[in-house]
Amino acid sequence: MSTAVNRHVTDLVRVELGTHRLTYLPDGHVQLNPRAWFPDSPEAFWADHAGHLDEEGFLPASVGALLVEYRDRAMLFDTGFGPARIPADHTIPPLGRIEGGGLPDALAAAGSTWEAVDTVAFTHLHDDHVGWAGQEGLRGARFAASAAEWRGAHRRPAGQPVAVEDGQEVFPGVTALATPGHTPGHLSYLIRGGPDGPDAVVVGDVLHSALQLADLTWRAASDIDPAEAVRSRHKVVAELSRPGVTGFAGHFSGAVFGRLSASGSRLRWHPLG
Repeated sequence: MSTAVNRHVTDLVRVELGTHRLTYLPDGHVQLNPRAWFPDSPEAFWADHAGHLDEEGFLPASVGALLVEYRDRAMLFDTGFGPARIPADHTIPPLGRIEGGGLPDALAAAGSTWEAVDTVAFTHLHDDHVGWAGQEGLRGARFAASAAEWRGAHRRPAGQPVAVEDGQEVFPGVTALATPGHTPGHLSYLIRGGPDGPDAVVVGDVLHSALQLADLTWRAASDIDPAEAVRSRHKVVAELSRPGVTGFAGHFSGAVFGRLSASGSRLRWHPLG
């Protein structure tokens, strides 16, 4: 399948990774006010990159989940925003509108069901990552997040909560990577596609846009610890920079799967699909 670029929503797109099959499941989108979401970014940068903004001047960001299938098993990374739409004047100032609702149809289109999922691994527990976690069909699943995320959670998912640590395996070939800063217990994840296959990195909210690669010191408005978030961005970039590694960045509208290259200090995201 190929990625059809839309100003707001990234279509369902699939990547084969050795023994694992990865499918992005779109749920909806969120608008980011570029200067407010990245307050350290210069105004001139956005003037030079105006073509990346929508007709209202926002930076579009995808919202969704990642389905990972291994043999006869399936897992999800995050669960989108859920069946809701919030207009710009009811969200926080750095955001425009946010909406979800597409994940169940995307899951069906991928040939799977809620009941087939035995593990849900959260990068963190913000609303745009836990929206469908209360589904009845997920009640038998294990729900993995860091202990720090569970302590701060204001929404509990339907399944069995499990606290995971840095380096812990949460699903065959999938291990947690501690990347705090956006939230205290934010996790990214590493997927091993087999002894000879390539690896993948699930970025989470360490990065919200490929344009953020222009300067890894730019904090996002909702980073709880900006200095820690910068360290985590460098950590994830180091993982993405290894040969053959595929990145999954769920908020990169139109380019959720990609590979990273470096030319001197310049980092570039190359979309796959």
